[in-house]
Order: sequence, then C-alpha cells, then structure tokens
Amino acid sequence: MSAYLLKNGQIVNEGTITSGDIRIKNGRIEKIGTSISPEGNEQVIDLGGKHVFPGMIDDQVHFREPGLTHKATIASEARAAVAGGVTSFMEMPNTVPNALTQDLLSDKYHIAHENSLANYSFFMGAANDNLEEVLKTNKNNVCGIKIFMGSSTGNMLVDNTKTLETLFRSSELLIATHCEDESTVRARLELFREKYPTEDAPAFIHPLIRNEEACYLSSSMAIDLAKKSNTRLHILHISTEEELALFETGKAVKDKRITAEACVHHLWFDASSYENLGNQIKCNPAIKDARHRTAIRQALQTGAIDVIATDHAPHTWEEKQQGYWKSPSGLPLVQHPMLMLLEMSLEGVLSLTQIAEKTAHNLAECFQIQDRGYIREGYWADLAIVDLKQSHEVTKSSLQYQCAWSPLEGHTFPHSITHTFVSGHLAYANGQFDLSKKGERLLFNR
Repeated sequence: MSAYLLKNGQIVNEGTITSGDIRIKNGRIEKIGTSISPEGNEQVIDLGGKHVFPGMIDDQVHFREPGLTHKATIASEARAAVAGGVTSFMEMPNTVPNALTQDLLSDKYHIAHENSLANYSFFMGAANDNLEEVLKTNKNNVCGIKIFMGSSTGNMLVDNTKTLETLFRSSELLIATHCEDESTVRARLELFREKYPTEDAPAFIHPLIRNEEACYLSSSMAIDLAKKSNTRLHILHISTEEELALFETGKAVKDKRITAEACVHHLWFDASSYENLGNQIKCNPAIKDARHRTAIRQALQTGAIDVIATDHAPHTWEEKQQGYWKSPSGLPLVQHPMLMLLEMSLEGVLSLTQIAEKTAHNLAECFQIQDRGYIREGYWADLAIVDLKQSHEVTKSSLQYQCAWSPLEGHTFPHSITHTFVSGHLAYANGQFDLSKKGERLLFNR
C-alpha cells in the first residue's frame, strides 16, 4: 500500500482546527505534527490549507443489492459515497431477499468485500419470526439489529408486541429502529385515498399521512421497551419536533443508552419543497413543516440529536415519476451530505468541528467502532479533504449514482470534496477514482 504525507492541512478533529501534517502508512495514521519531513518513497500531497475531516460514517443507507440492482449496486453507491467524503457505511436489511438469516447477511458482506470502495457494515434484519437467527449475530463484526416499526419491503414489519419485547430484552447488540406507528399511518392513508383517489394526488399530502403522531407514538414505544430492558437503542431519522423531547441532552454519546439520528434531507428541505420537487423528496418518515426542520437543527446543538446520516435510498427516475400513490419513498443523497452540512455551517446551523462530531466522532462512540471516526495516530486513515474556496455544481454528469438523478441537481455548493482516503487508500482525488483497493469491514469494540 502507498504511503502518503499530507502537508499544510487544517485538521478538523475533536473540537479543534489545527494546522498540521499527517503521515499515512500501512493504511493508518502514523504521525500527526506541525512540520513532518518526507521520508522514503511516500507520496507528498500539499493541501495548501484545505481542511481535513475524519471521513463521514453514514449509519443508514440502502444500496439495493442484492435483488434491486436495477436501482443501485453496492459498487455504484459506494463510489458515490466516497466522492462525497463518506468513507464508511452501514447498510439496511430490506434488500431482496431481506437479510433475515445469517447466510443472507453473509452474502451481503461477500458482495461488499469484492466491490465496495468504501468501508462497510450491514445490519441484521428482524422480523416477527426470525428471533433465533437474530440472536446468532456476532456483536464484534456486525453494526446492529434493524427493526422496522413501520411498514417496509417484504417481511420486515415487526408489529408483534411479544416479539418486540423479546428482541429488546435479548439483544446484546445495538438495536436501530425505524419508528412510525403502523395503525396511525394506515388510518390516515385510507382517509387521504378517499380525498385524493386519482394517481395525480399531490406529494404534499405525504407528511399529512405519515404525520407527527405516527412518529411520536412509535418512538415513544421503542424508548419504553428500551428502558424496560436497558437495551442499547438508536432511533433513526428523527423528523418531528415532538420526538425531540424523548431524548437526553447535555450528555456524551458514550454515556447514553438511547441515541438519536437526524438525516440531511430533514435538515435541508421542508414541506414547501414539495411544490417544486414533488415525489423526488417523498420519503419515510416524511419531510414535514419548517418548524420541524428548525427544531431538528437546534437539537444538534443541545445534543438531543447525536449523529447525522443520509438514509440514501435510490429509485429509478421512471419509478419516481409515477403518480403519488405508486411512486416509491426514498431519495439519493450519499454523494453530498458533507457539502450540505458545510453549506449549513455558513448559516450557523453547525460549526466545522460539530460536523466532524456528528458525522464521525459520535458514530464511532455510538456503535463502538474500532479505530475509526477520529484523526488520531494509530487509527485507520479515513479522511475527507475539503476545499472551502472551490465550489461544486451538482450536475447530472457529476452524479455517481446508478439512478443518475438527484433532488439537488442545479444547486451549486460553495465548497468541494477534493480527496477521500479510505483505510489509507487514496480512493478519490480531484474527480478520479482508484478502484485498485476495496474498503474494509468495520469491526466493533463490544
């Protein structure tokens, strides 16, 4: 593996921004200093004052493989992630077939080992009838258990109360939940189908169907179950102001048993965006009124929200162009989360050091990831190099997604990702990929 010396960077790490150099050797950060001299055959890269962030760890993506490869593949979406400074991902089990057995979970790891440019982990899926398989999951090399407490692909809805109680009581792993109360959603779905029976129903009804009550009821239930059994619970994609009151503030992530995630689209868009983007931003849980976006942004400061993810969920353009009732939920985002957050930093939503905290440091603590999430000597060199002075326009030709579209098309970000190191490998540099080395499987200190 090539050795590198990064010179003259602004290192964003653990609450500070410092000028310095970084030596990368054997995939890891060997040395951090103010003036490191080159040695041997290492490649010297003068960053010229560019900012060095720990690579983003995205704890919620849908890369669609196996079974849905007309939408995306692990290879295509991992490339998109790396182009956006995302060096590690955790992928969801609602592929086809659903990852509900250890053999099916193992198949996904094999695909990633052969094809993923980014580091990877995969959630084991829970259903109403696979408890025995779930409890076989290795806590040291699998990120967690995923429970859909709201409808999803195939046999993934877990709505049996006894099953939920047993899962929460028995799991040694982190449990990640999608929380929307199914009975509330179904009742409101019926109501709005009567009101808007034709396929050209407006997309703005989506947050009225999958409303605040549905989210709050389900998140409350998950937290009650977790507290009863002292389960390590992580609630995904918080989308309402009401839910924020359920979470602790002013406490370090490593000291919490219950943590919360926000997604970039709930921080970026609000319900007014349906007018221009329609079903492009249809997702579950829904993007809601502006008050929710404001509250979630504020929760990043209070600590009620611990981490930021994408919930990257691509569909083909043709699928998304169907009428509201047929158009699937989900949007592609994994190529631009860092740029979205960096632009939000100009609005005062987050500081640069808080971006590193919410996209890397806290992920490492939340999931107990081994030797990642920080820029530290001895840690894997997962790094995103950002040029704050170079803009980036989102064009169709710049997209790496297999689906080849984005709701951000036409937007120009004031910053750009110039280089991405994945486990010490320079996987992306100035628009070019080096596919000669694949990412590593994430390991966990549990």
